[in-house]
Amino acid sequence: MSEETDARQVMAPLAATRTDAMPAERTEPFQAAKTAEPAEATAPLERMSMGLSGTELQTMARNRGFAVDESTGDRMIKSLEGVLDSLTARWEELQKLQKDPPLSGTSTARWVSGHMVATAADERGLLTQLQEARAEFPKYIDAIKQAKQNYQQRDDDTRDALGKLEPQE
Repeated sequence: MSEETDARQVMAPLAATRTDAMPAERTEPFQAAKTAEPAEATAPLERMSMGLSGTELQTMARNRGFAVDESTGDRMIKSLEGVLDSLTARWEELQKLQKDPPLSGTSTARWVSGHMVATAADERGLLTQLQEARAEFPKYIDAIKQAKQNYQQRDDDTRDALGKLEPQE
């Protein structure tokens, strides 16, 4: 048996999804998620996307589609900025995931190395997701800032409306 065949046999069980070995209560969410997918063929990222893009969130905020109070907005912004700062500080190190890791020269090691690089940078890979986050988070921050203004405007409008009401006796 060749080293390459041996590597495939060793790695195949690791790559297989085995919901049949899980207890029934653990497989139900997987089955429900599977049946919830659209019938028509869609790109993997379109199926994965469950949230709003930064641009959509900005549009909602500009159209006063949502509002957030000062304190909550500040905490949200602080959290997003913390993630962005962390990504920026570690970005150079994260880029190493695009290069083959230093493994031995065996067929198995070469296969594992290639698989690691391919999955880190594919459409669902860690680097791809982190790059998208780096691009989207500033838009989220801008939308939250607008939503804070929306909240203040709604508060002012409500105060004005209540001030115009005549007391009932």
